Amino acid sequence: MSEIINVDRDTLRKLQLKELESLVYFDEFCKKHELTYFLLGGCVIGAIRHNGFIPWDDDIDVMMPRRDYERMLKLWKQHESNERFLMLKTDGDKVFTGNSFATLIDTSATMVKENQKDIDVPHGIVTDVFPLDGCPDSKWQRYLQYYHAMMYSLYITEVVPSKHGGLIKFVSSVLLKLVPSRERRTKIWQKHEKKMTRYGFRTHKKSTELCAGPGYMKNEYPQEAFNEVIYHEFEGLQMPIPKGYDAYLKMAFGDYMELPPEDKQVPHHDLVALDLETPCR
Repeated sequence: MSEIINVDRDTLRKLQLKELESLVYFDEFCKKHELTYFLLGGCVIGAIRHNGFIPWDDDIDVMMPRRDYERMLKLWKQHESNERFLMLKTDGDKVFTGNSFATLIDTSATMVKENQKDIDVPHGIVTDVFPLDGCPDSKWQRYLQYYHAMMYSLYITEVVPSKHGGLIKFVSSVLLKLVPSRERRTKIWQKHEKKMTRYGFRTHKKSTELCAGPGYMKNEYPQEAFNEVIYHEFEGLQMPIPKGYDAYLKMAFGDYMELPPEDKQVPHHDLVALDLETPCR
């Protein structure tokens, strides 16, 4: 078993600045192709509370309305040729990432997460790109959407959830064992993906994060929170955040302006390798 490495504050800061290069590249691509995106989660908190990274944060996350997300994936394949930056998403054919969302990988450095060390992808500096979907107005349809999102996540990642209760863990394990074939798993997640994304982001009153884990799937954000992009300082740059960031952050994180206890002020990814000078293989 690979040993988890300890990332000191100086190294963490260098990692953050390296990740910033990916964000700038992604921002330029989105502006060029008129794609809407926002900083997500801790990056929005960092922008509002610190005008940059949360000091102990170790990654960058962004989100895009589903339509822009799907367009981005197609446009990247069609127009992007820079070998340093790769956009990967499990496609059921040649690529398996272990994620339910797209990832922008900077191959000029090496970073290996413990939960992905056995996956055959370039282990570079990763920026996670999440879609933002509409919620159905009907409670029953919303329950079905949540079910489809859970099934999609299980079969596209092939990972049994370990932090959401024993029952979910047991049922997930059984469902994966019942379908050992990756080809068959692909057909299942593709079916559930179509069903969970049928509700338009702009045509419903609320929106949600269907690819961000069981907890965030349950959140139903007011549509007006994401109706407009505003720009805020992030590490000396002007980066897009949702105009309704306060409503979004309060629902997702509670009192986001209060610092967590010191023992929680640590990076949240377990790394088994980090080399900011050596390109990944």
